[in-house]
Amino acid sequence: MAKFPADPVVVRQAYQKYDVFVRKSEIDGHGVFAAEMIPARLKIGEIRGEAITCAEGRRRAATLQRIMIVEISPRTAIDASKSTDPMRFTNHSCQANARLAIIAGRIELYALRAIEPGEEITVNYGETHHEGKLRCRCGAPNCIGAL
Repeated sequence: MAKFPADPVVVRQAYQKYDVFVRKSEIDGHGVFAAEMIPARLKIGEIRGEAITCAEGRRRAATLQRIMIVEISPRTAIDASKSTDPMRFTNHSCQANARLAIIAGRIELYALRAIEPGEEITVNYGETHHEGKLRCRCGAPNCIGAL
């Protein structure tokens, strides 16, 4: 049995495939962590939230310190900031262990490799609206330095 700090509350929403927990992250703020082994190439779960226009998403992002908005099409974005979904705490890493995929209007996360219990689940955010002005804190050896 894996040992986790501070007895985390393990969460699995109906649309999550694996148990995860949220706690403080060494990368930034809070992160989502595997509560069990997650095999490579399998779906971990989804990020859910409020469907809004991309224009509204960009307006909201300009006023937020923590941005939990993902554009899923040229016209639609999902704002997960008020969601109870634990996957909304997925942090960026330049050496990510998962990938984000937009499938049929849903934000799905898939493991790129096996993810160990207690390991933070991360994705490479790719192109963002930060325009290189946000310092990357992932700490990966291949870190690009900014988002």
